[in-house]
Amino acid sequence: MGSQGGFYQSKEFLDLVKSIGEARSKAEEDRIVLGEIETLKRRISDPDIPKRKMKEYIIRLVYVEMLGHDASFGYIHAVKMTHDDSLLVKRTGYLAVTLFLNEDHDLIILIVNTIQKDLKSDNYLVVCTALNAVCKLINEETIPAVLPLVVELLAHPKEAVRKKAIMALHRFYQKSPSSVSHLVSNFRKRLCDNDPGVMGATLCPLFELITIDVNSYKDLVMSFVSILKQVTERRLPKAYDYHQMPAPFIQIKLLKILALLGSGDKQASENMYTVVGDIFRKCDSSSNIGNAVLYECICCVSSIYPNPKLLESAADAISRFLKSDSHNLKYMGIDALGRLIKISPEIAEQHQLAVIDCLEDPDDTLKRKTFELLYKMTKSTNVEVIVDRMIDYMISINDNHYKTEIASRCVELAEQFAPSNQWFIQTMNKVFAHAGDLVNTKVAHNLMRLIAEGFGEEDDTADSQLRSSAVESYLHILGEPKLPSVFLQVICWVLGEYGTADGRYSASYITGKLCDVAEAYSDDETVKAYAVTALMKIYAIEIAAGRKVDMLPECQALMEEFLASHSTDLQQRAYELQAVIGLDAHAVESIMPSDASCEDIEVDKALSFLNGYIQDSIEKGAQPYIPESERSGMLNISNFRNQDHHEASSHGLRFEAYELPNQTVQSRIPPASLASTELVPVPEPMYVRESYQTTIVPSASSDAGSTELKLRLDGVQKKWGRQTHSSATSTSSSTSQKTVNGITQVDGSNTSNSRTRETYDSRKQHVEVTPEKQKLAASLFGGSSKSEKKPATGHKIPKPSSHVVEKSHARKSSMEIASEKKASFQQPPDLLDFGEPTVKSAAPSVDPFKELEGLLEPTTQVASDENHGSTTAAAKSPDIMGLYTETHAGIYDKDDSDILSGLSNPPVTNMFGGTTSMQVAQSSKGPNLKDALEKDALVRQMGVTPSSPNPNLFKDLFG
Repeated sequence: MGSQGGFYQSKEFLDLVKSIGEARSKAEEDRIVLGEIETLKRRISDPDIPKRKMKEYIIRLVYVEMLGHDASFGYIHAVKMTHDDSLLVKRTGYLAVTLFLNEDHDLIILIVNTIQKDLKSDNYLVVCTALNAVCKLINEETIPAVLPLVVELLAHPKEAVRKKAIMALHRFYQKSPSSVSHLVSNFRKRLCDNDPGVMGATLCPLFELITIDVNSYKDLVMSFVSILKQVTERRLPKAYDYHQMPAPFIQIKLLKILALLGSGDKQASENMYTVVGDIFRKCDSSSNIGNAVLYECICCVSSIYPNPKLLESAADAISRFLKSDSHNLKYMGIDALGRLIKISPEIAEQHQLAVIDCLEDPDDTLKRKTFELLYKMTKSTNVEVIVDRMIDYMISINDNHYKTEIASRCVELAEQFAPSNQWFIQTMNKVFAHAGDLVNTKVAHNLMRLIAEGFGEEDDTADSQLRSSAVESYLHILGEPKLPSVFLQVICWVLGEYGTADGRYSASYITGKLCDVAEAYSDDETVKAYAVTALMKIYAIEIAAGRKVDMLPECQALMEEFLASHSTDLQQRAYELQAVIGLDAHAVESIMPSDASCEDIEVDKALSFLNGYIQDSIEKGAQPYIPESERSGMLNISNFRNQDHHEASSHGLRFEAYELPNQTVQSRIPPASLASTELVPVPEPMYVRESYQTTIVPSASSDAGSTELKLRLDGVQKKWGRQTHSSATSTSSSTSQKTVNGITQVDGSNTSNSRTRETYDSRKQHVEVTPEKQKLAASLFGGSSKSEKKPATGHKIPKPSSHVVEKSHARKSSMEIASEKKASFQQPPDLLDFGEPTVKSAAPSVDPFKELEGLLEPTTQVASDENHGSTTAAAKSPDIMGLYTETHAGIYDKDDSDILSGLSNPPVTNMFGGTTSMQVAQSSKGPNLKDALEKDALVRQMGVTPSSPNPNLFKDLFG
């Protein structure tokens, strides 16, 4: 060991461990670890580190991580070590990786391939190492990558590999049951494995499977009994003994499985009686592991079909536990006794003094467990002693969680086994007074319901006595300085319902008490609301009985305060009280009948009381109601209700086809209209407003009747440019709009229809018996053993838009329209792209001269019509820029100037790279365009067809 230190580690590492162990504060420890981290960062980055040194560095990183510091800089080096051929280095790498990474870490993907290779290794130690990593690192997504290899290893000749393969399959089942559901039969087969270790490993997944589905494994009862018998007869190798107990952990797991299989099954249980009785006789109770096996036997006996001999053996074992000086064994005895009294309640009477000793034990955990036992063995003869003890214990503890649990149990026992009304009311008062607001609200409601309904018997006198006792006790309790809010709510409700029922107290006395409660707890809105409602009940009872109501001055002042309260609930209750006082006896008796708190409320779902009103309205001309299922030609309201659901479920990929394009509208322009005074009827591009409504926009070419197909963008949200909210599409349900060639036409004969998208030890020799304990035992266990429990009581939705509407229309230039003399449709500009002021266009794919040739004919026609008073072509310059660019950069409509104010006169780049203004189309500067066109047309007629555009022509056109 010497200078190299122990366990083949360097002295430097051992000094690190020693210094951390001698650190006197957390700050000193952190300083040492941070220094170690800096050292490791510097050394681990060296590319020529020997494997032995790297192994030590990785172990030191593990130590750093164990102390709560970040060592993520070394994770990748641990991953690299898993690829090493050396077994020692590889096992160190796998150990570090399983400690460093979780199954969802990004580096896991780098280990899967290494695990696959190691699972196929001829060295079974490498395979075992890989299987250990599989159980820790493989997640649900990577299970299919290694599952076939793990299944093959179930037949491996080495028992250690088969055992770890079973463990890996069990882990896969826990992470993804569906991925190994077809391999469950392998667990049954491995149950018969020759190696006890493999068999024992198989018990764990089988236990989980049996817990889920017991009936499917009933046929394995004899197999489990046979295995347990062999274990108890010491037929397993000595290596499986622990503290001279033969394979105790296998015994415990088998007993758990048998308890599940024998529950409620007499035939299956009869097969287990012999082997379980043998365990009781042979088990050594002088060791902890022997007591653990005995405890599991008791649990098994309490679960399977009862057998008197086994119950007696279990009671003897419990007696030894309770007489032990060990608190752990006493705790185990109390827990086991609680299981057995469900089957045989008289067993508890044999151990009454031991139970009382545990109840008075200073060990709080043991005391709580004893109270659980007393809760299970409560009956009408001992309920008073047990509940009083529980209330005393509740007062003495500060644990609010357990105090709430004790309070709930006290209430439950009082409701079920109350010997008298007086005792019941006093017990409930103690619980509310000491548990305070920790008492569940449901407990308060159950108490009010119990007082209202009585104990479920036909004796009305007993119920009246219960209510009178409650009123009397609550009036006495109101004198205490501070009461819990939940208790005050119960008090107000009971005083309002039954305060004057027996005639012992006058209405003025009860109302005065209620006003005192409201004033004393002015910060509690709920208590004040209960008090006002109780006042209203008292006055309603008085008015219905025909007695004169005299409101006390303090009550009047309180009501005036509540009428102006900021709480709408208090205000409403105060106004209701004011209204009730002004009604006559008959009306009050109708709206607030006496003692009607337990009557069933009948709900008239058809609202038949409105039939007369409806009939009168229909006779006066009102339209009758049409059920939703009978409406035809109307909007489906259910679609609107489910719209959010459809939109939320449509965020994924959508595979349905786009909508079909609208039918192409042919031009209605007569051929003669082309012979107009304008050279080229270029339609202006239409830009929608920010509301994205289809609007009527006058076009400069509307005089000539030119048409352009308009892209419908109703309800489309802008994807570029300034963010705006999409407004409603059209408010008219009787007309539809058609956009034809830039002009929006309204057709009143069509009706618009909206669409919507569809889209989890030693023994105690003597017990000192004092007279007090004897008396307490007689109170707890001396009564009848039988439990005597009483029964506890619209607007339109815009159509989904598409950017691919009407793809079938090819782009054509305006000159082709003129030359072919037929109406066609231009694809409208990208109306959503408002963020690009500069538009670059590519060179046209057609010969511009062929396009220019078509311009000559209407120009000549214009020239021939000058003598008839027609307007000359020079009066209005055509938009030549539209001929050489694919982007429609025509003249903006004046009506759209408010929308496009920030985009006026954007520069347009033509196909030759020259930038010109949008207003060039309207400029009259430069040579005469008509002469240039005639000149070039003449050149083409002479047979000269240039292979590229004539630069002279464009020089003339654009200067």
